[in-house]
Amino acid sequence: MKIWVDADACPVEIKEIIIKAAHKRGIETIFVSNKIISIPQSPFISAVKVAQGADVADEYIAKHAIEKDLVITQDIPLAAVLVPNGVVAISLHGMLFTPSNIGEKLSVRNFMQELRDTGVQASGPKPFSNKDKQNFANTFDQQLVKLLK
Repeated sequence: MKIWVDADACPVEIKEIIIKAAHKRGIETIFVSNKIISIPQSPFISAVKVAQGADVADEYIAKHAIEKDLVITQDIPLAAVLVPNGVVAISLHGMLFTPSNIGEKLSVRNFMQELRDTGVQASGPKPFSNKDKQNFANTFDQQLVKLLK
């Protein structure tokens, strides 16, 4: 089992939770980003810098993540590719993407994208909060425990 992090938009607080868990449990963790990111020296933690471009990090993760891996991402289309393959996907806000909810999440995401493409002003994501951090930590820990059994 590996942890994959779609790191381009990963808040520092989430990165710290993931790094702490990787060290504590000895889990290989890979941060994938199109820029250089700072990670601690560790036998468990690495970073992959991919080329610039839309969805390049997502494509890398989709190609390398396998069943029973855990992926942290805000990208719903990426989660929609991973979940049917048995990969566990969690959003930065602690939402677990599942076979039963990913279709709806993808439909809503695509609908909102269509609205934005036609010029409709939609509100952006809410600022990342302490509640989001706690929700992520709880879901992340629950899924790690399940996957490590």
